[in-house]
Amino acid sequence: MNPAITEDDVNTFYERLKDETEAVGYHLNPDEAFTKELLESILINQDRYGYGACPCRLASGVKEEDVDIICPCDYRDPDLDEFGACYCGLYISSEVLQGGKKLTSIPERRPGPGERQSPKETLQKQILSSLTLPVWRCRVCGYLCAREEPPEVCPICKVGKERFERFI
Repeated sequence: MNPAITEDDVNTFYERLKDETEAVGYHLNPDEAFTKELLESILINQDRYGYGACPCRLASGVKEEDVDIICPCDYRDPDLDEFGACYCGLYISSEVLQGGKKLTSIPERRPGPGERQSPKETLQKQILSSLTLPVWRCRVCGYLCAREEPPEVCPICKVGKERFERFI
């Protein structure tokens, strides 16, 4: 265990995250020891970088470059839908939790550094930027809102303002 992160820190984080995720319909991996190891790594990344990057991906240390892999990452929901678990295995689907689906390996879906935003997306954003009020999208749960700035906290999944992107 990292000396800066105590067992109490991990246990507190585990209990809080478990309550929060279940309240919004998500499930943590029921293997408590495995889950706590992942959470310890997220806390280490939080201490190291100032944000809780996914423990299974290499963080750059630059928040703007890593915002897509801050837990819960942008790839969690597509991974849950397709494979029944997120890339690192922290979150699992109801189907996996109830034994209706077996876990398999999960391929990395995060684009490489040079591929993170396509030219088509850039062009669409330029065209749509002439609207009078921007539409913000939560990159974690897909929540949309039309206002001058994104909300401080997503009302659906509770992630911070930095996890929103201008959608339209």
